[in-house]
Amino acid sequence: MYNWVFYIIVFFVVGEYIFSQWLASRNRRAASPVLPEMLRGLYDERKYADQQNYFKVNNRFGLITSTYTTLLVLLMLFLGGFGWLDTWAFSLFEKLIPATLFFFFVLFLVNDLLTIPFDWYDTFVIEDRFGFNKTTRKTFVADKLKSWLFGIVIGGLLLAAILWLYLWLGTSFWWVACIVVVAFSMLMNMFYSEWIVPLFNKQTPLEEGELRNAIEKFANRAGFKLNNIYVIDGSKRSTKANAYFSGLGPKKRIVLYDTLIDDLSTEEIVAVLAHEIGHYKHKHTWQMMGVSVMNTVLMFFLLSLVLDSSVLAEAMGGSTPSFPLALVAFGLLYTPLELLTGIGINALSRRNEYQADAFAASFGLANALIGGLKKLSVKSLSNLTPDSLYVKVYYSHPTLLQRMAALQKYK
Repeated sequence: MYNWVFYIIVFFVVGEYIFSQWLASRNRRAASPVLPEMLRGLYDERKYADQQNYFKVNNRFGLITSTYTTLLVLLMLFLGGFGWLDTWAFSLFEKLIPATLFFFFVLFLVNDLLTIPFDWYDTFVIEDRFGFNKTTRKTFVADKLKSWLFGIVIGGLLLAAILWLYLWLGTSFWWVACIVVVAFSMLMNMFYSEWIVPLFNKQTPLEEGELRNAIEKFANRAGFKLNNIYVIDGSKRSTKANAYFSGLGPKKRIVLYDTLIDDLSTEEIVAVLAHEIGHYKHKHTWQMMGVSVMNTVLMFFLLSLVLDSSVLAEAMGGSTPSFPLALVAFGLLYTPLELLTGIGINALSRRNEYQADAFAASFGLANALIGGLKKLSVKSLSNLTPDSLYVKVYYSHPTLLQRMAALQKYK
């Protein structure tokens, strides 16, 4: 069972854990007890102490959860747990599709059950301690059940379609599977706010008044056709604020968290939305979708090369080539490449954020955007001085200080 691929997989799992914790330790050391000069007056002494404490608590909690999940994976590898589950699945179902669906259903469910205590602690202890949590026990359980239902139904249908293509086309299935996955992603992107969000949150059209008038006035000024502005009840779960752009073409809509409306001035909200419109104007959504497509093509092509490998199956505790074992092994072996592509995608995303900021600033909203970003950072107790390497690896957005420095040019 312990062949050369097995040891490579273990090396990647352990290596990823060590690398992530090394970066986390750098990030801990970078946390400054003294506010940077540009942010003086942003926090009072007590509030900044809360921010530092929140960061340290989350950092320690991240270490615990990462160690726990890594040990679970290693335990499954060394005890042949994946191979045992594969044998059990195919003993219950002779056909590939039901056996594979059962394999990943059990894996998904057991993994989620084992991590529920950590989700619970994060929500009802850490987030509650720092005044963020508004989630009730009932909402937590309902969200978990809905996410299971959604994951099992949607994930199951998508996996079943891929398996059917594999049975039909063999290892050359990958290019058709790419088309199916990309089409599914675009469908979800277009209808996410209409189909998925209502399962968890209530969305209502932004009522007539000063804010809606200001947003529509800016949209007309920027040459952006906007019909759909919605408010989401984010305060149902957290005091943290946000806004996002959803959908494509005629389905595009702007969604504001009710907490954002409570915390920011009208001009600051318009500036935040101007930033989101900047993404649309620069075609960042299509650009990132193109990158995602290329990533999907690469992943499916490489997967097609190893699906019939008996070596991968043996490394996972099996005895014969197996689709589910090959898929799990591939996911673990893909980790280094995923890290590298992730770094590149994050770098592109950070560049896009600067462009969207510049778009908002070109309409004279630099000061308002800086004010809004400051308030959002204070409200969420964001880490103001993260390690530069940590940012390059994990951050999809520039830091507050970096964005402020760039926006200062337009003031």
